[in-house]
Amino acid sequence: MNREQALAIVKQHLTDHRYVHTLGVVESAVELARRFGADEGKAELAAILHDYAKFRNKDEMRTLIRDHLQDHTLLEYSSELLHAPCGAYYVKEEQGITDEDVLNAIRYHTTGRVGMNLLEKVVFLADYIEPNRQFPGVDVVREIAKVDLDEAIIQALENTITFLMKRRQLIYPETMATFNDLITKQKKEK
Repeated sequence: MNREQALAIVKQHLTDHRYVHTLGVVESAVELARRFGADEGKAELAAILHDYAKFRNKDEMRTLIRDHLQDHTLLEYSSELLHAPCGAYYVKEEQGITDEDVLNAIRYHTTGRVGMNLLEKVVFLADYIEPNRQFPGVDVVREIAKVDLDEAIIQALENTITFLMKRRQLIYPETMATFNDLITKQKKEK
């Protein structure tokens, strides 16, 4: 599937605003892939498709998770987390994408995971820093992303966790584990 085909497919599933966001994620993902040595083609495809299920029916996605996906604990947290693993499933089943690297980049773009590979990190961070995003702390993460991918992800996770804590919202355990994993690796490297 080439870029134009993927964009045409995903555009049908998104609002205009979310499509503009997706284009920003694509731009950021390709730039990060180039900067840090990830596969640019896979980064582009995963970025295009990362929000494929964003506007699917929440009950449909909950049923999909209960019936077909492994992590049922996801159902205990914000419904905003559903579209990533469901999106990976739908992209595979409906669009025939079988590249596990691309599917995992879609699957973990909201929560992260312990042991994220380079492509997963690129798409995760691109979703956070894309140029249309404007919120406290994003510019700092953009600057860090110019020199250190893991440090930028750590800062993005810290911002997200702090945001959720201030609102007394549940924090998905894999997101905390991702933060801890990256901090642990960083300390070992020093």
